[in-house]
Amino acid sequence: MAVSIRLSRGGAKKRPYYRIVVADSRASRDGKYLEQIGTYNPLLPKDSGERVKLNEDRARYWLGVGAQATDRVARFLDAAGVKERAARNNPKKAEPGEKAKERAEEKASKAAEAEEARKAAEEEAKAAVAAPADEPAVEEAAAEEAAPAEEAPAEEVATEDATAAETTQEQAEG
Repeated sequence: MAVSIRLSRGGAKKRPYYRIVVADSRASRDGKYLEQIGTYNPLLPKDSGERVKLNEDRARYWLGVGAQATDRVARFLDAAGVKERAARNNPKKAEPGEKAKERAEEKASKAAEAEEARKAAEEEAKAAVAAPADEPAVEEAAAEEAAPAEEAPAEEVATEDATAAETTQEQAEG
């Protein structure tokens, strides 16, 4: 029979309290166990002595007969000096997935394109400022010629509206 040292949950909803138990590895988490060797109350402060209570002699016995501790219980046993726990290392833990990497690459390329466009606009603005004085005069003359042509229809529409208003007023009076 495979024996494990693990946590068995008790307590109310959102108020966990655990027993450290020795149980058959095939038994349910909160089901039947062989022996209770301690308790764990995660609601207490980390420096509290009451947070983890462990019967070290019984833990050593069960480890001696082949019981396997879960990761969390192994941490408790290591803190108590019962069993040395090898540190785990997962260098890819914080590495993003493939799709997240693709999104980051797309975002970086769009940012680079926007930066290039901004630099190009700045260079065009500098070129326009540094251009000879004749070219801006020609552009201003062209703008002046186009402006009155655009304003003239607006004046005609205004006079037509005024004439229509006068006609309406005369009809209302007469």
